Formats: sequence, structure tokens, C-alpha cells
Amino acid sequence: MALTKVLIAVKTYPSLSTKYDELVCTAGFREDGSWIRIYPVPFRKLDYDKQYPKWAWIELDLDRNTRDLRSESYRPHDVDEEIRILEQIGTGPDGWRKRKELALNHVWTNMSDLIAASKVEPTYTSLAVLKPCEILRFEWEETDREWDQEKLDAIYARQRELNLFEETKKIFKLARKMPYKFFYVFTTDDGVERRLMIEDWEIGMLYWNTLKRANGNEAIACQKVKEKYFDDFAKKKDLYLFLGTSLSFHLRSKNPFMIIGVFPPPFVLPEEPTLF
Repeated sequence: MALTKVLIAVKTYPSLSTKYDELVCTAGFREDGSWIRIYPVPFRKLDYDKQYPKWAWIELDLDRNTRDLRSESYRPHDVDEEIRILEQIGTGPDGWRKRKELALNHVWTNMSDLIAASKVEPTYTSLAVLKPCEILRFEWEETDREWDQEKLDAIYARQRELNLFEETKKIFKLARKMPYKFFYVFTTDDGVERRLMIEDWEIGMLYWNTLKRANGNEAIACQKVKEKYFDDFAKKKDLYLFLGTSLSFHLRSKNPFMIIGVFPPPFVLPEEPTLF
């Protein structure tokens, strides 16, 4: 297809890939406000100046991913081709307005309806903006602290086979495995209480940064994450949730969605500064 402009709204925490070592699921909005998923992207292997931030417009050559039944799924025509980074939309008054214009074109308020839409051919809706009625709780639970050893062995074997160590003169350092899973518990118009995991890149980085400032105290780090995502985003901001599914569980799971990003604009946008 022709070059496509995408406003990046989602980057998930890195996961392992035996083909690319590590992958990040990227999603965002086209110029008409429709969702699009870009996968695979070996994001942290891109040159630093090509590592696009969230809320930046990018331009790249995309093909429909025909191996994926979800209609929003596309893949780079060539993962080695350049991704052009265009304008970034900031968080000033005009920036929030521009973000809302693109992100809030179609907002779901009933989770049952969204789940039903995810099962309908041929679209199989797999990306959505959800406005919860109420965020009830923010929770976390401990999980495996290391990546799956079989996957690691396969990645290292591939690297040795491709002789990457000699070609690059350095070993690609995989992202650290998150030792905790974080969740929102919320309701929507259907009145059902649900608990969804948050897979956003930013919640992972917030955890690691607060852990460092807390001198390795995990309890303090988790509490600081809660303060940002619950005490701030859920209580003080006009919070929307970006939801997405994984291909492997899209049709198998009763509720295939997870939270792949949060969108917390202010309730009232500040006025533009004026000289008069």
C-alpha cells in the first residue's frame, strides 16, 4: 500500500521474539481517526533517532497482515525500511485538543458490546477506546521474574547462528522482565465489574524508575505506580482506556482484551495563552 501516516498512541512493554529477539506492539490512529496496529516492530533495535515517541506522527510503508484475522493489523513492508518521524503532538492546550480529536472519534462505554464486536466477522474488532463508568481499584500481583528459558535459549541460539556478536560487536540487551502485573478493576455501562491487565510500556518504565529511586524497595515502587495510575489518572483526570487483543487469544478467550494504553486528558482543557 502507499505510505501511511499513523499517530502513535500505544507502545506495549517489550516481549521476546525468537525471530527478532524482542518486539513492541505499536498501535495508533490514521488521519481519519481509525485504529491501526503495526506489528512486528523491533523497536529498541531502531537507531535512536528513529525510535518514535508516543503521540508522534510517523510515516511508513505498510501491508495488511493477512495472517492476522483482526482487520486493524498491518505489518511493515520491510522491517529494515526507514520510519519517518513527523510532527509530535504535545500536552499543551492545543495538543490535548488535537489528541482528543483523533482518539475520541469512536468511544465504547459498554464492555459487553465491545466483546461481542470482537467476535464478529470480518472485522473482529481488536482495538478500541473505552470510557469506564468507574475505576474501582488498582491492583498488582507478583509474576515470574525471569523470561521463559526456552525462549531465551532459542534467541541466543539464533544470535549465534547469525553470528550477530561478530557483526555488531555488541550483544543486544533484552528488556528486563517485569516482576509484577498491574490491573485496573472497573465497570462500564453493562454494570459488570472487570479486571484487566495493563500492558503499556509506560507503566513498566514507571515501575523501574520508581524502584531505582526507592533503592530497590518493590513495595514502595508498586505504591508509586498506584499513585500515578489510580490517585492521579483515575481520580483527577478524564481517563480513557486503550484496549487491544492478542492474536492467540482473540477468538479463544471469553474476554480477549487487555489495557494497552491509557489516555488521561484534563477534565477542563486550559486556555491558550494570549498576549492581550
